[in-house]
Amino acid sequence: MEGKAVAPAAGTVLNALSTGRGSAFAIDEYTTATVELTAETGVTGEIDGAPEADTRLIERCVEYVLDAHGGQDAAGGRVRTESEVPMASGLKSSSAAANATVMATLSALGATDQMSRADMARLGVMAARDVGVTITGAFDDASASMLGGVTVTDNETDDLLARDTVDWDVLVWSPPEQSFSADADVERCKQIAPMARLVEDLALDGAYQRAMTVNGLAFCAALGYETDPLVEAMGSVDGVSLSGTGPSFTAVGEREALEPVKAYWDQRDGETLLTTTQTDGTQIA
Repeated sequence: MEGKAVAPAAGTVLNALSTGRGSAFAIDEYTTATVELTAETGVTGEIDGAPEADTRLIERCVEYVLDAHGGQDAAGGRVRTESEVPMASGLKSSSAAANATVMATLSALGATDQMSRADMARLGVMAARDVGVTITGAFDDASASMLGGVTVTDNETDDLLARDTVDWDVLVWSPPEQSFSADADVERCKQIAPMARLVEDLALDGAYQRAMTVNGLAFCAALGYETDPLVEAMGSVDGVSLSGTGPSFTAVGEREALEPVKAYWDQRDGETLLTTTQTDGTQIA
């Protein structure tokens, strides 16, 4: 029994580290998971191009689905992920991998109708918390990747507070460094809770682009990132922010407005990408 699914990456509107509430939007870059189930117990994982990477998250996702929906013919298996999304870059690679793995496992079981899409995302969040790759649970990131569009969530209760379909062009700059969410300075982020609550109010009012710019300034200060990439973009784009706990930045707006910002960001180390938002979420491949 085999299943395959693809899940989009995401950018940040509101980082949930300050207040437990977050917001994210899906972008048109993908992680693919292929799951092969067997009657033998035990799950092994592989991440394409990263033989030393931690595979506990994707393995745990398969295990959780099998615990709920497996049987004698499906007690274990193998999972392999391939990704266009750089790991530990702030673009929600872990959430995308978890979502793709959960849906691929359900597809292999012929059980995709047994869980709502939101609950598939919650299962991946539960696995992420269990293996310690997230602080907040990242339901904002997981819901945006699973459902598509932009979502606002309460990550303490895993409630979906809002979801909208958006049609934005997106510019991404990913420096060569990595930043793991679980290593972020949570106490320092909590110091900017008043700004985070302002961002939340803007997001719940539908002012997502303004919200992400305020988020970017606040969290660059809290997490020690330079604000130059934000300043280079602000005069041209509708919104710009540090994505997650970095190091990537995302900007949104009309493509013509993003192109001169790309020229600035191209001069920096790392990679830039012009893409779009994604509205369909995670899909069976």
